[in-house]
Amino acid sequence: MCMSLWAQKHTQYKYKPKRIILSMSESQSRYSIVERLTQMKLDIISEKLGLESDLKHKHQKVEQLKKELSDWESDIQQDTERNRRLKKREIEKANFESENAKERKNAKEIALNEKIEAIDKALERIEEISKTSPTIQTS
Repeated sequence: MCMSLWAQKHTQYKYKPKRIILSMSESQSRYSIVERLTQMKLDIISEKLGLESDLKHKHQKVEQLKKELSDWESDIQQDTERNRRLKKREIEKANFESENAKERKNAKEIALNEKIEAIDKALERIEEISKTSPTIQTS
């Protein structure tokens, strides 16, 4: 088969651009596949990091809650100790007031007993005077 020079040139141009186009489209197709796969890989890595971040956040939350519980228990213990000291002070104050009341009672009883004795002595004197002196009776 003998082709003319003109036909050969046109055929060459006609087929070469198609090969170039085919190889460019194959290259573009491979490039887009690589691009999509790379993007998928990046998305998967990002999701994996997100999982890791979520796990780390959950772990931090657990640690924070444990710390809050420990702080709360410590606060409760301190409050209990403070209340215990307050109650002991109240008891000491009540004991002190009770002792003071007892001493006041004793002092008051002594004073009242002395008054009773004084009245008894006065009554005895009056009785003695009544025995020794004549009573005047008026009718």
